[in-house]
Amino acid sequence: MDAFYASVELLRYPQLQGLPVVIGGGRRREDDLLARARELHPDRDWTTNDLADVPLAAFPRLAGYTGRGVITTATYAARQFGVGSAMGLMKAAKLCPDAILLPVDFERVRGYSRRFKALIREIAPVVEDRGVDEVYIDFTDVPGGQREGGRVLARLIQKSIFQATGLTCSIGVAPNKLIAKMASEFNKPNGISIVQPEDVQTLIWPLPCRKINGIGPKAEARLAERGIHTIAELAARDRIWLMRQFGRNHGAWLHAVAWGRDDSPLSTESEPVSMSRETTFERDLHAVHDKAELGAIFTRLCQQVAADLAAKGYVGKTIGIKLRYDDFKSVTRDHTEPQATADAAQIRRVAGQCLKRVDLSRKLRLLGVRVGSLVRAGTLDAPAAPMAPWAGTPLELFPLDSLPPR
Repeated sequence: MDAFYASVELLRYPQLQGLPVVIGGGRRREDDLLARARELHPDRDWTTNDLADVPLAAFPRLAGYTGRGVITTATYAARQFGVGSAMGLMKAAKLCPDAILLPVDFERVRGYSRRFKALIREIAPVVEDRGVDEVYIDFTDVPGGQREGGRVLARLIQKSIFQATGLTCSIGVAPNKLIAKMASEFNKPNGISIVQPEDVQTLIWPLPCRKINGIGPKAEARLAERGIHTIAELAARDRIWLMRQFGRNHGAWLHAVAWGRDDSPLSTESEPVSMSRETTFERDLHAVHDKAELGAIFTRLCQQVAADLAAKGYVGKTIGIKLRYDDFKSVTRDHTEPQATADAAQIRRVAGQCLKRVDLSRKLRLLGVRVGSLVRAGTLDAPAAPMAPWAGTPLELFPLDSLPPR
């Protein structure tokens, strides 16, 4: 999907079409926007039915942003300023201070995600779900799927999604998932790109290695240290040499993908391994001096994970925590219970025990809670635990007796 989170917001605020818009940061309510609209135009009775008429002056801008939020996505108008996903909002504010800043509306986004995926499955039922805004589709046995190399079916999918939702998507068509993923980025937004095996050298090789799904910043840096920057340069290296440099399996994989080879099948059914919730604080917090605030955040994270498990029908045995200190170093700890659970109180109790195994004398910038070793609720050894209400005194969060003063 094209700038999915931002595009969903533009459906609600069509007056922002063509403007630099960034999605991310905190949660801003519609009431705040309408209150600002009332200040600007007190003669009008503003309601949620009037969101499309809210004047541009009422929308918050990136200028002066001082928090730690990151960008989820940005409109293509904002990307022209160098603003992009996963970038810190403070950095983005320097690049494009006039960009409009909107929060993520996860519930609304998930609703549109379910709609576009359902439309695709009506046309081509063999689909691998790859998150909220992306899928792989097998055209092989779809009637007419091979017409014009897949372009006819791709256009049908684009048209169906746009007519039903008003959203656009970009489609890459190729013999395998590796190349299809790369091709989907060629003609954004609302584009279709077809790459055949004979096109690999002309269309794929000139690209930087980072464009290969699976090569991240660290792998890119290691390749650059060896003089490999483009996929063509990677393809030119001997397979055995790559295996010696990067390990047998990874080196062989690098050689294969550089030549456009990928035999991974579509996974139409997948079970989550874990579910987690985490939050980055607006300011660094300390276990002693900010105990109440941290306790409230910790409780909320446990409740959110429990709600996620209950909503999707899972329970888990392994409960853990994640901390990131003010120097950006991260630690994790976990504990496996004898019986799987989705109970918020039990998750909090076990996660609290994990906290006693880490250094809490230092300032924290992030806290997370995770439940792993998931199984379906109701299966053997997996009773569906109820959502326990919070009762009695609050559970102790940090082992304060063992902490030195700050």
